[in-house]
Amino acid sequence: MVRIGFLLLLVGLGWLTADLGGISGLEHSGAYLLISSLLLAIGLYGSTHGIDRAEAREHGRLILLAVTIGVLLKAAFIAGVVYLVFRDPRAMILAISVAQIDPLSVASVMADNRLSARARTILGAWSSFDDPVTVILAFYAVSLTKPGQDGLSLSYLADLGLNALFAAAAYALWRLIRNAPPLLSYLAAAAAVVSAAWSSLMLGLATAGLYLRLPDSRWLVRAVAVAFALSTFLMGLLLVGGANLMKGAVLGLAAFAAQMLAALVLTRGLPVTDRVHLGLAQQNGITAIILALAFERDFPGFVAVIAPAIVTVNLLYVLANRLADLWAGRRTLPSTPG
Repeated sequence: MVRIGFLLLLVGLGWLTADLGGISGLEHSGAYLLISSLLLAIGLYGSTHGIDRAEAREHGRLILLAVTIGVLLKAAFIAGVVYLVFRDPRAMILAISVAQIDPLSVASVMADNRLSARARTILGAWSSFDDPVTVILAFYAVSLTKPGQDGLSLSYLADLGLNALFAAAAYALWRLIRNAPPLLSYLAAAAAVVSAAWSSLMLGLATAGLYLRLPDSRWLVRAVAVAFALSTFLMGLLLVGGANLMKGAVLGLAAFAAQMLAALVLTRGLPVTDRVHLGLAQQNGITAIILALAFERDFPGFVAVIAPAIVTVNLLYVLANRLADLWAGRRTLPSTPG
């Protein structure tokens, strides 16, 4: 609940600032676009940087299914619900924007003993890997909805090639500096984040985060926390025109239900308690917020839907997990003598 309160406070401060300052049309400025891209790059690098590669390999098959079939299954389910209820042509973009599990929120519950070590590993890798997958899907989906675009073209293949070159260059740089003084690692990571934001090569940056590691990740954690706060404040600035509470609530409900559906399909064989908590693991944070900021330019009113959806998802997470804890506690209580 503390996280939700903090999110609402920042959104409220942003809205109040825009209202009192008469700020409008922010999404059409070049500075806004650059800042939102930079915030997205920081969050994306932070997501993949925190992945434990050894643990991820141990459950590679399940994680691969989760971030491919799972993400597509969730996006299709959410989009279907939104389109059936509202007939909104943006349904797929909205769905992909909230289909990921926020890795920062997941990190805060990793010390919780409700999940087994196996389930914690799966959830940690799932939340980290599906962030870049949904970001890439979202940007390609937006490109395909623009006039004059008709499916996969040479420009998309060229973009994939540029991302591969970016990742290869970052790997080569890491090989050169991995035994050098730590300062070079920080400079290389900063250069990778800034250049990816400027060139929109987010897939390459997400890949680079797997091996371009920092000697001390505390600075990255702080940078991601600042990015989260700033992006939430910016979202509040854009809400000065109002929020679409009904559509946002339906989108949030669909996103939470989609995670339950994906977990039910993908976690067969795990203990019941782990399956329940993985099914109730949906949380949205920095990635959904920054995608909303990035797409407000092309889809006016996008933030007005995503903002209440994020709040809905996080409220559902708190309530559903508390109910699940009560259920689990009753299941383990010994029977009382008559």
